[in-house]
Amino acid sequence: MHKPIDIVAIDLGASGGKCFAGRFERDMFAMQEIHRFAYEPVIRHLPDRSDRLVSRMHWDDLLIYRNLIDGLRIFQRDIGNHLDGIGIDTWGTDGMFLSSDGESLGDLYAYRDHRLDPMIDEVKALIDPARIYDITGVHFQPFNISNQLLWFARHRADMLPKGAFFLPTPSLFYFYLGGSRMVDSSWASVTQLMDARAKRWSKEILQTLGIPDSILPAIVAPGTTIGSLSDPVAADTGLNQAALIAVASHDTACAFAAAPAVNPADALIISSGTWSLVGKLIPEPITHADAMAANLSNEGGIGNIRFLKNCSGSWITQELRRGWRDADGREPSWKELDVLTETAPPFTAFIDPDDSCFYNPDDMVRAIHDFCADTGQSAPTDRGGLLRMIYESLALKYQVVNRQISDACGQASRVIHIVGGGSRNQLLNQFTANACGLPVVAGPEEATAVGNLMTQALGLGRISGFEEAIPMIRATLPIRDYQPTDAEIWQTARRRFAEILSKRTA
Repeated sequence: MHKPIDIVAIDLGASGGKCFAGRFERDMFAMQEIHRFAYEPVIRHLPDRSDRLVSRMHWDDLLIYRNLIDGLRIFQRDIGNHLDGIGIDTWGTDGMFLSSDGESLGDLYAYRDHRLDPMIDEVKALIDPARIYDITGVHFQPFNISNQLLWFARHRADMLPKGAFFLPTPSLFYFYLGGSRMVDSSWASVTQLMDARAKRWSKEILQTLGIPDSILPAIVAPGTTIGSLSDPVAADTGLNQAALIAVASHDTACAFAAAPAVNPADALIISSGTWSLVGKLIPEPITHADAMAANLSNEGGIGNIRFLKNCSGSWITQELRRGWRDADGREPSWKELDVLTETAPPFTAFIDPDDSCFYNPDDMVRAIHDFCADTGQSAPTDRGGLLRMIYESLALKYQVVNRQISDACGQASRVIHIVGGGSRNQLLNQFTANACGLPVVAGPEEATAVGNLMTQALGLGRISGFEEAIPMIRATLPIRDYQPTDAEIWQTARRRFAEILSKRTA
């Protein structure tokens, strides 16, 4: 009989972090949130060498780390002083350079920083796009680590002393906790620098971009123990030197793994948060021309590939809410905004949530109004109308992406699993079922933390595979079902949405 194991999942997203305690005992699994903290990128306008003001966006890594320590202290205080494992997952980009003495060589840049705006073209000028896609299976996004490291090589190479190294975001916090300098293959896969089939850094790409492979951490499989809490951190938190376990450190990999899909081949999975990652689990990378043309990525999972597309998720609504917070002097709750959304008139206008104008505008409301004007529409003027338009547009975009993915992999979707914080959005869940004409299974809400904990249990030998985890997830966590309705109305909406997309790309 297995003895109980106690583990902590640290889940760092683009708008905040959470710490969860998990316990596996007999055939049972339980989890509880023990610490939650908010953060967002800090924007500064700094004069460059020519005295021109330049916008720079950074994360406060020390604030985040302090909260990780607080979470471990809370575990010790409220649960116990023995911990079997700690796993960290984060958003899928960014990182920091450090000296051979472990000192930071600059701030932790945030991925929407405008320095990266031209970098896709600079990478493509060095490497044939078809070749980089064939090797990595990853499509071109401004925030890819390939772009970030090329920018650094071209603009900050003088800052790198001998022995300097680069740590991706999750690796940075493992390093702070225990000195580990490794990264798991799920996170490495999204950098556009890893060979998707060999699961190692691509020497061809690195050499072409002028990036020495010696600065990058070793790649390990999810579930690998990569170290332990250092003596000082263990003493500071009152814990033992718990194992540091490289989970699927890209939060989307954890979230996909937690989707309770009975038959993964039939399932479209949407990890819904600041981003919506829409995709399927497949056995091997797909890198043919049609997949590349559709901007589909092959990201490393846990024994599989996440064949997916990055779509805008709650980013646009989060930015609207932030603007309303600044205007009102208080942050409106999602509950009060939901009331306005539900009573707003349907289908007043549509946007493409993934249009570049919404990536990081100075004024999100103005960006929405400009998009609508450019496509011959009148944008809603009230808050509920804006939110309803965004949710309807997101659901319709999911339908478009589902078709692209199903065509590219030759496997139709029969059910949609929505996991993550966005699965709480009942209106968007129903809109998604309606727009796609498919049943939606929503939950678990904390899918990323669930996947993190399950990967640790796998690495510690507590479960043999994720098929063993699905019954635990369904038995422990709330799952909600939505059936499609209003088929004719949404069919008309799909046609109108397609026309708007075609106007924007014409």
